[in-house]
Amino acid sequence: MVRGSGKLLKEAGFGLNKTLSEILVCPLSKQTLRFCEETNSLVSDTIGVSFPIKNGIPCLVPKDGKLLEFEDEPKPEGAAGSSQNNESHR
Repeated sequence: MVRGSGKLLKEAGFGLNKTLSEILVCPLSKQTLRFCEETNSLVSDTIGVSFPIKNGIPCLVPKDGKLLEFEDEPKPEGAAGSSQNNESHR
């Protein structure tokens, strides 16, 4: 094992190595990623996708990414409240 590897492995338990996070980019948008301590993931704010970090290793395979849900997104038609609209038309 290389001498520096031990230090990197220790740091891996505490999120992501700062140097590594400065180098990595989103595999889809090629834009910078932001580390989210709450979810222990790398987030692409550009496209709203979160990539998990498992055992200190970022999983940047596109299929591993999860779409982020935003509170201010409009709800699709047919969602909650549509039954009220149907009743008012009767």
